[in-house]
Amino acid sequence: MNSAATQPGSSSAPSPAPSGLATMHPAYFAMVMATGIVAIASYLMGLKTVGQVLLWLNVGFYVVLWCLTILRCFRYPQNVRADLLHHGRSVGFFTIVAGTCVLGSQFIVTADMWWTAACFWFVGIALWAVLTYGVVTILTVKDIKPGLAEGINGGWLVLVVAAQSVSVLGAQLASGFAADHQASVLLFCLTIWLGGGMLYIWIISLIFYRYTFFVLNPSDLAPPYWINMGAVAISTLAGTMLLAAAQRSALLMELLPFIKGMTLLFWSTATWWVPMLIILGVWRHIYRRFPLRYDPLYWGAVFPLGMYTACTYRLTQVMHADLLKWIPYVFIYIALVAWAVTLIGLIHHLISQRRA
Repeated sequence: MNSAATQPGSSSAPSPAPSGLATMHPAYFAMVMATGIVAIASYLMGLKTVGQVLLWLNVGFYVVLWCLTILRCFRYPQNVRADLLHHGRSVGFFTIVAGTCVLGSQFIVTADMWWTAACFWFVGIALWAVLTYGVVTILTVKDIKPGLAEGINGGWLVLVVAAQSVSVLGAQLASGFAADHQASVLLFCLTIWLGGGMLYIWIISLIFYRYTFFVLNPSDLAPPYWINMGAVAISTLAGTMLLAAAQRSALLMELLPFIKGMTLLFWSTATWWVPMLIILGVWRHIYRRFPLRYDPLYWGAVFPLGMYTACTYRLTQVMHADLLKWIPYVFIYIALVAWAVTLIGLIHHLISQRRA
């Protein structure tokens, strides 16, 4: 994310009650997103035991986070309302959509549980519709709004991730529907994919403008600025899933060259971001010596690493791009290390809080 003013703990964030549950960030479901895609990537790379273990661990994360979220809504409704009205924190609710659909993708990829995955898909669609038109409407019509430098941040790209996660899961489920429904399912997935791609263009234009024409402080580069890359990585994955399912839809067969071109465009954009984000990370933590400590938003940095691994692997399959096959075999270990370090950071953080 790009603006310190939009991060938890900054001066313009809502003033919550002094409770861990009250201050829980809406984007905590990024933990499910990160665990899910790292599990899927591990399974695709041949680490099947890792993928299956992470599936059931992620089910636990998902249930616990839903319980905490519901409890927070009842105990601290004023804090939830403040989050919904806050330009930086409100978009964090979209991690619920992405987490739901990524977990559904885990079930179909690592456990071949079609019906379970389908249930997650339908829930994900409902959550996506409610949050997209609810949150965006709230932020559009509210009277007091921040300036661009304070209001836009990389977290806004979770809107894209949420939409594309629905498309990815739907395209994987298409073959399990009745033959006369498969084309309709894929048309829906294609529409969501294209809409998500358009959202990325709108939002990343503002983010890039904020990067290059406003002063950027180390605190502005909060952990999920990697979503700049993750949003186009999942758009790539969605494109590859549509290509893999194209034979089930006459429309997709007609659009094959277009879908291939857009998928390659998304992957190229994700690849462009990787060295740029590494450079900015070095500038932030080494040159400017910004402290590296646990933040729940770091799960939003783990997710793009796993997603880039999975999307590149799928891309090599549908595009027959053997030259790129080495990339996922390198990135999977980077993603696993990042996931493990972040989990250790979370455990240490919880222990420290309990002692305090």
